[in-house]
Amino acid sequence: MVRASHFFAAAGLAALAVACSEPVAPDASVSDAATPAAVPTDPPRTAVEALAPFYAQLEYEKPLAAEGPALPLASTTLTSIAFGSCNTAEREIPILNTIAAEDHDLFMYIGDNVYGDVYSDDATMPELREAYHMLADRPEFQALRARFPMLATWDDHDYGQNDMGGRFAFKGFAQQLFLDFWRAPEDDVRRTREGIYDAHIYGEAGQRVQIILLDTRYFRSDLTITDNRGAVGRERYLPSADPEQDMLGAAQWAWLEEQLRQPADVRLIVTSIQVHADGHGWEAWRTMPLERDRLYRLVGETGAEGVVFVSGDRHSSGLYVRDDVAPYPLYEITSSALNMSFRDENNEPGPNRIGDMYALENYGVIGLDWDAGEIALQIKSNTGEVVREQIVSMAEIGSR
Repeated sequence: MVRASHFFAAAGLAALAVACSEPVAPDASVSDAATPAAVPTDPPRTAVEALAPFYAQLEYEKPLAAEGPALPLASTTLTSIAFGSCNTAEREIPILNTIAAEDHDLFMYIGDNVYGDVYSDDATMPELREAYHMLADRPEFQALRARFPMLATWDDHDYGQNDMGGRFAFKGFAQQLFLDFWRAPEDDVRRTREGIYDAHIYGEAGQRVQIILLDTRYFRSDLTITDNRGAVGRERYLPSADPEQDMLGAAQWAWLEEQLRQPADVRLIVTSIQVHADGHGWEAWRTMPLERDRLYRLVGETGAEGVVFVSGDRHSSGLYVRDDVAPYPLYEITSSALNMSFRDENNEPGPNRIGDMYALENYGVIGLDWDAGEIALQIKSNTGEVVREQIVSMAEIGSR
């Protein structure tokens, strides 16, 4: 049960903490040894630390997804992975029934899994908690949940506020709600560090798939606001050469480098926002070109083979490739939205894009044909029809 007095106490703590945390780098506030809800012994340096005691004693009904199938064993050979983004529980989600009727090894929710923006600025995040409860009650979600093991990361609307990054005062509680909803085990490392980044490896040598789920919210610096709002390619944000801007934070960058040095034949780097897209001025890695170059460079420096980027966010889908930033072509598949399509077509400029975008409701499928040595990157409609496809040779991306 949430009490009104709790909100006023939390609001004061948040305001104080935000003021005192402004000079602190986004990822420098809490060590990996401290939980997001830990009670600090020193004066709080950030909103997360200041609010920790409040959240530790907060009484509320945890939003929980139903129990689903366990994740595959590490030895499992994956052949089909479905994924999607931009999914509101405030309306029906029939596309989930389409997906549930298919055969896949995994389903990945890759961001905006609910729309729970905290417009009230209430530290107890009632909008986000309610959005999770609504999704848990959706029969279409329940059918999908019962059908496949699931992995998840977040984007802004299930983080707590539109386009928000590391300055979000309530992100510690948002992390707690995320981990509880997706039933992360109590010994999950994400319960003992800041950020929800995660990684899994499946299959034996020669058929080994690594899935890396990035957190592009918790540590991210502020973006550079556009000088011409609404103009094509400059809609909301501009690329910036500011060397202080950071997408992942020091700890996550170090972790990503370590992950890319692990042996794998195919690596899916899941990032809620797009990597290659250069034709729009919405959120994307293009807003921080130095950070995007760092990501590309890391692929080469670590010798990581078989990288494919997986993204969402855009309420449109598309396929992309760049062959000028790594030792081999880097492909990207963007799928969005599961039930939040805003238009019939999206004709934005498409540098690095393969063919046209698809703006109606859709989901993505990554098919792995180990015998043929091919990866099928597919965008599927709400009826399961393949509407966009790119076949990638594993040999082309260095994994064979």
